[in-house]
Amino acid sequence: MSAPAPAVAPGRKPVGWRTPLIIVIAGCGVGLLAFGPRSALGFFLTPMSQENGWGRDVFGLALAIQNLLWGIGQPFAGALADRFGTIRVMAIGALLYAGGLALMAYSSTPLALDLTAGVMIGFGLAGSSFNLVIAAFGKLLPVEWRSLSFGAGTAAGSFGQFLFSPLAVGLNQAVGWQTTLIIFGAAMLMILPLSLALATPPAATQPAAAGAAEPQSLRQALVEALGHRSYVLLVLGFFTCGFQLAFITVHMPAYLVDRGLSAAVGGWTLAIIGLFNIVGSLASGWLGNRWPKRYLLAANYFSRAVAIAIFISLPASPAATLVFGAVMGLLWLSTVPPTSGLVLLMFGTRWFAMLSGFVFFSHQVGGFLGVLIGGIAFERTGSYDLVWWLAILFGVLSAVINLPIVEKPVARLAAARA
Repeated sequence: MSAPAPAVAPGRKPVGWRTPLIIVIAGCGVGLLAFGPRSALGFFLTPMSQENGWGRDVFGLALAIQNLLWGIGQPFAGALADRFGTIRVMAIGALLYAGGLALMAYSSTPLALDLTAGVMIGFGLAGSSFNLVIAAFGKLLPVEWRSLSFGAGTAAGSFGQFLFSPLAVGLNQAVGWQTTLIIFGAAMLMILPLSLALATPPAATQPAAAGAAEPQSLRQALVEALGHRSYVLLVLGFFTCGFQLAFITVHMPAYLVDRGLSAAVGGWTLAIIGLFNIVGSLASGWLGNRWPKRYLLAANYFSRAVAIAIFISLPASPAATLVFGAVMGLLWLSTVPPTSGLVLLMFGTRWFAMLSGFVFFSHQVGGFLGVLIGGIAFERTGSYDLVWWLAILFGVLSAVINLPIVEKPVARLAAARA
C-alpha cells in the first residue's frame, strides 16, 4: 500500500485532501474499529469456556498474553512508524487483528487460543490501535488541534466500546459466538482505507533545516527519555490504568453474573463505560490545554480508587452497577490525552510514537497482570476480591506518583526552540 504525499512539517496545516478535519475523522474511525472488538472480548469468556470445558484462567491467560504483547509490540510499532511512516505499520496491524479474530472462532485448544486471541490480536493492536492514531495526530495536526484531537481519538475508541459491547451480546444470541468473531474480524479490514489519511512521512524524507543540528537518533531518544525523571514517573503511573481497565473489561461480565445479575447488565455496563468515556476523553483533551496535566492524572487515578471501593462495598444491583459504569466511563481513558500531551511536550514529535509506545507498554504490563491475576484469583479463591483491592491500592499510588512530574520540554528541546 503506497502512502499519500506527506502533509507538511508538524505544527502547520496540511494541504490537499488531508485537511485537519479529515485526519481527525479518519483517525477516530480507526480508533473506533480497533478498540471495539477488543473491549468486547470478555463476552466470549463464558461461551468459549463452556464449549471447550475450560476454566476462566485459560481465557484469562490468552487475553493476558494479548495485553502483554500489545504493550511489547507498541514501542517497536511506534519506532517503525516514526522511521518509515504510519500507513505500513497500520495496514499490517489491521490484517493481523482481523485474522486473529476470525481464527479465534476456531480455537479449540488453549494453545490455539493463545496464538489467535493472544499473539495475533496482541501484535495486531500494537500496529493499528489508537496509540498510533494519536501519534499521527501529533505529527500531522497544527498545535492548536492536538490536545482536543487526542481526546477525540480516545473518545472514538470509547464509542467503539459502547457500540461493540451490546453488539457482541446481541450477535452472540442471534448467530452464535463463532460467527460474531468472524463478523468482527471482517469489520477490522475497514481500517485499511481509513489509514490513508493518517500516513506520516518517513523520517528519511524530513531533512533538517539549514544550520540545524542533526536529527536525534532512536538510541539517543531512548537514553534521554529513560534518564528523565518525569518520563519515568509517567511510565510507572500508567501501569495502574492498564491493570484496572483490562481487569474490568475481561472479568466484569462474569463478576456480575456471579453476583446474580444478568449478562445483559454486563453488556450495558461496558457500553455505558464507553459512552461516558466519550465525555471524559473530550473533557480531558479540552482541560489539557488549561490545567496542569499531572493534576488531571492524579485526580483521575484517585477518583478511580474511590469509585471501585464504593462499588464493591455496595450490594449488587443493576442501578449501582450502571452508575459505577458511568463514573468509571468518565475516568476510563481520560488519562490518555494528558499522558500523550506530556510526552509530546517533553520530547517533541520526532520519536513521539515510540516514546508513547514505551509509556503504553507499562499500561499493558498492568493489563497483563490484571487479567491474569483475575483469572488465577478466581480459580483459587472463587472470588475477585483480591484484584479489586489491588486496583484500589494501585490507584492511590499512581495518584501520588504523578504529582512530582515537571511539565516542560527537556533541555535539548528547550534550547532548540530558543
